Amino acid sequence: MIEPDRSLARLQSLDTVRGIAVMGILLLNIVGFAMPEAAYYNPRAYGGSDGIDLAVYLVNFVLFDGKMRGLFSFLFGASMLMVIERAEAKGENPARVHFMRMAWLFVFGLLHLYLLWVGDILAHYAMIGILAYFCRRMAPARLIALGIVLVLVQTLFFTLMFPVLVHVIQNGTPDAGGAQTLAGYQRSFGIPPADDIASALALHRGDHAGLVADRLRQFPMGPLPMTMIFGWETLAYMLFGMAALRTGMLRGEWGRIAYRRGAMIGLGIGIPAYAALVAWQVASGFSLFSVLTAFTAAVPLRPVMVVGWLCLILLTMRPDGRWTQRIAATGRMAFTNYLATSLICTTLFYGYGLGWYGHLGRAQLYLVVVAMWALMLLWSQPWLARFRYGPLEWLWRSLARMRFQPIRGSAALAD
Repeated sequence: MIEPDRSLARLQSLDTVRGIAVMGILLLNIVGFAMPEAAYYNPRAYGGSDGIDLAVYLVNFVLFDGKMRGLFSFLFGASMLMVIERAEAKGENPARVHFMRMAWLFVFGLLHLYLLWVGDILAHYAMIGILAYFCRRMAPARLIALGIVLVLVQTLFFTLMFPVLVHVIQNGTPDAGGAQTLAGYQRSFGIPPADDIASALALHRGDHAGLVADRLRQFPMGPLPMTMIFGWETLAYMLFGMAALRTGMLRGEWGRIAYRRGAMIGLGIGIPAYAALVAWQVASGFSLFSVLTAFTAAVPLRPVMVVGWLCLILLTMRPDGRWTQRIAATGRMAFTNYLATSLICTTLFYGYGLGWYGHLGRAQLYLVVVAMWALMLLWSQPWLARFRYGPLEWLWRSLARMRFQPIRGSAALAD
């Protein structure tokens, strides 16, 4: 474990967890880059639902789906709090520093959403980050309590989807409104009609202008609908991350016994529960009802599993280890690596690039993932040996502070 460091300096533990998170997110996002939407939640929708393709889906569902995003959200909350505290320590206006950062993150997110990929989370994080600012002075116990309430609200929100679906299934022949609702669920969580799959393939194998036009049509209000649906959980995770920083957990200050206990409890509860959910989905042939039930039941399980992952990473990291240093550098440049991943993957899969969209099976996608991981690990550390920040981190920082920031010199010189 790292030695306790109560200064506001950069913490290797945060960067290491963030590095794991930004690499791990690609395990799930790769499906969104390469296949129609429903393939993310239902392997029968597209990409292969037996053999190694099914095995890949099962492993991802149990170990990684939502957990890597949760880690990223935890770290966003913790890092946000560190920036605020650092601004206060320097005598700067913390509100101005924070809101300028969120404003420019929102701009980056909109550009990412409309020009590169519909799976953007940056604009969503910016909107939730504005709300999280007002919780910055809460004690850890209150942050955790409020986070738990928000997770329960999110669970209830998703549960409300079921009465409509159950009514439609029980009545057999739904009315026009019910039929439209059922069709929407099928497109996102079930097995979409062949025409929908064909349209998605044609769109993503087409030109860039067509994709941008489709995104503008789908998201006329930007990330607002996503924030209204998923924002409860995201805010909860940011609050949990702030609490984890305040208690010393993310600083590596807990003892090995505490981290071991956290990993055993979190993963010991989460893995069997997720395994039971996915076993039911397999037994039901990934029916729409089973997929939606698992989607909802995972909400209260996810933060427990995220904490388990967090403790496991902090328990096993070695500050002087070669891999830890490379992963930490990847995490320190998470903003650049996240957007670079979108740029490279959309170029590989979309029609204006190599046009691989829909041509690779689910398991084959992970050859691309391994290649992207290698790029992140290979370039991040050498860059930070010469520059204080990643290129997009530097741009974000300069825009938020409305003046060019120094970039030359080792990352060890950065505040």
